[in-house]
Amino acid sequence: MCIRDSNTNTAAVTAAFQLSQNNNLMQKSLTRLSSGKRIVNTADDAGGLAVSMKLNSSINQLNGLSSNIQNAQSFLSVQDGILEGSYDIVSRMSELKILTEDSSKSDADIENYNTEFASLQVQLYQISKETFNGVSLFSTTTNEGNQAIFSGGNANDNTLAVPTTFLGSAGPTVSIHKSALLSALTLDGSNTVLSYQQRSSGKSLAVSISSNVSLLSSYTTSFFTAVIENLSTLRAENGASLQRLNYSLDQTTLEKSKLEAAYGSIMDVDIATETTALAKYSILVQTAASMLAQANSSPNVALMLLG
Repeated sequence: MCIRDSNTNTAAVTAAFQLSQNNNLMQKSLTRLSSGKRIVNTADDAGGLAVSMKLNSSINQLNGLSSNIQNAQSFLSVQDGILEGSYDIVSRMSELKILTEDSSKSDADIENYNTEFASLQVQLYQISKETFNGVSLFSTTTNEGNQAIFSGGNANDNTLAVPTTFLGSAGPTVSIHKSALLSALTLDGSNTVLSYQQRSSGKSLAVSISSNVSLLSSYTTSFFTAVIENLSTLRAENGASLQRLNYSLDQTTLEKSKLEAAYGSIMDVDIATETTALAKYSILVQTAASMLAQANSSPNVALMLLG
């Protein structure tokens, strides 16, 4: 047996280095498993980390986009509920008109019908002032400030643009209408729609409390029919916008799920693989520690010779 160079325990130095390396790898596996992330330090995968950050940013933008679309859906749902209620009111008004044409009714009966009719007119007016989160559901002016006219074309509408991609207003949008309810309820003698400003020259089913309430006798059955058709158009317009938003939300949800899958393939740890690696490095750490202890005991042989 040749014993030399006892001042430098090369075996111990090598074992200590291997122990340190294996312990670092075991700690990294423990961190990955405990955090659920494959990349815990930039050095683990610098390129992958850069890609994952961009993907995560897009996912966050899509989260905000989904929230905006859902708010727009709520806006339209509330609006449609009010339009449905308006239809019920107008239907009752139409019924009251028919009831007043009964020759067996006394003047007192007719007056009672007129009282109810006037109350319903005021209710329609108040409905037209409803808001959603402080934003008017129905408008009397266009986006440019001109008078909004029902069925007057896009130039006479008041719309809100809802972006449907994370590009914001630079990308595709869905226009939701602040329905021109007052205009739809205001017609002239030929049942032609008038703007809110022209209401004094026509007949309106919605009047303010301070206005002179028109009696049932001033309306015809065809007037109510025209108004009901207008309300039907407003609801159809509402439904079309809501349908587009539904499709947009579905597309956004699908796109978000695909991006999350791509993000996860980069950032999420493979539990099975990492568990196997942890077991491997745990064994190597124990082995290296044992070999270090063995290497440290080797100089004792030289001491025995000196004795």
